[in-house]
Amino acid sequence: MNPMVWVLITLTLIPALEVYGFVLMSNWVGGWNTFLLILLTGVIGAVIARYEGNQVLAEAQKQMQAGQIPGRSAVEGLCILAGGILLLTPGFFTDIIGFALVFPLTRPIYRHYLLKWLEKKMKDGNFIYFRRF
Repeated sequence: MNPMVWVLITLTLIPALEVYGFVLMSNWVGGWNTFLLILLTGVIGAVIARYEGNQVLAEAQKQMQAGQIPGRSAVEGLCILAGGILLLTPGFFTDIIGFALVFPLTRPIYRHYLLKWLEKKMKDGNFIYFRRF
């Protein structure tokens, strides 16, 4: 399937799912409480993403000072970046995925699948990278 079709499906399905989540949650706890809950998850998510990002950055710097390539730390950083973006996006379903990407106990699951995907792309020859000289 064309990648553009996936983008269009994603851009229509996610907002519809989030609106459904807003309506469902506001029926359970009320409109203002839903609004405050969205703000609270955004703030907590930003704090956790910043802390975890600093941890991964320190680990990457440590690896580079030891002469190692910080590959795992780079992938961890990508997971934290994606999770932080999802946590700042208003919505409950994106928050669930965002917290899972940022949280250190669930992040290895995403890292595993991301590394598998990158490995497959490299084996197929579909992975393009640029090297500085």
